[in-house]
Amino acid sequence: MNPQFSVLFLTTLIGAGQGLFLALFTAELGELFGLLPAQDPHWFYMHGSAIAFLFTAGGLAASFFHLGRPARAWRSAARWRTSWLSREVIVLPAFMGVVLLYGIAHLLGLGAALATLPSGVRLGATLALGVAGTLLAFALYVCTGMIYACLQFLREWASPLTVVNFIVLGCASGFALAAGFATLAAPALLRFYAASALGLTLLGFATRAASLVRNARLRPRSTLQTAIGIKHPRITQKSQGFMGGSFNTREFFHGRSGAILRSVKGLFLLGAFALPAFLLAAALSDAPPVAAVAAFAIQYVGLLAERWFFFAQANHPQNLYYQSVA
Repeated sequence: MNPQFSVLFLTTLIGAGQGLFLALFTAELGELFGLLPAQDPHWFYMHGSAIAFLFTAGGLAASFFHLGRPARAWRSAARWRTSWLSREVIVLPAFMGVVLLYGIAHLLGLGAALATLPSGVRLGATLALGVAGTLLAFALYVCTGMIYACLQFLREWASPLTVVNFIVLGCASGFALAAGFATLAAPALLRFYAASALGLTLLGFATRAASLVRNARLRPRSTLQTAIGIKHPRITQKSQGFMGGSFNTREFFHGRSGAILRSVKGLFLLGAFALPAFLLAAALSDAPPVAAVAAFAIQYVGLLAERWFFFAQANHPQNLYYQSVA
């Protein structure tokens, strides 16, 4: 397939925003049960929610660049009963709204506004919004991943590993972003976020490596003979049948060589996993706090390369027919 950069930014930005929100709510739960130090809600949670909102809003804005008619974007939600894309279009703004309300609730001090259990645990509006946001975050991960995993004819995508990787890699980048944010807003949480991001990054490497191994073992179900309906054992294509490009040649094939694909794969394995893991491990020791910031920045670039490779590796069956230019 031909990767669209707007889709790369859409999926990586909202993934990081979702992960950051999950990291914020994890800290609130840890604080609620006395497992993590308390933080200033006006500074940490409000500003953290604002950053998560901006990331998701940036992803939403990027999505408009691959729409043929942006003015009709609202129609994309019409087929929510059968389309994972429509479900994503509905869940994304709902998640953004909850994130915004979560930050406002912390700003207004509504953490203990509802009730207090006999054990002393507070049940506030922020807790209810956090639970709702968590459910929406995971629903959004699933919707985004299933847009690609449900396409059975693209066998590189048609796997549960596609959804798993969207979830794990999004959470890894979100917790890495939280670690970078904690260097300024909550130094006491830096080690917790760095350790969590490191664990998620290693898990992401394991799941992404599993998908790479799986895809390397795939064998095409179609051949050039079945593509054109001719059973002759020796067929060589000399022309695509077009004097110039077409929708088929532009949208379903990236036009890059195998050497480029191998280079991008090495780049994302290094940038999305190896270097961030090293920097996050350093942040757990006596390294300067900037290591956590660098870990997120490098990992995000690596995830852009990973997402490009994800799209480019998918081999549309029609490429058997349009495989060479005269």
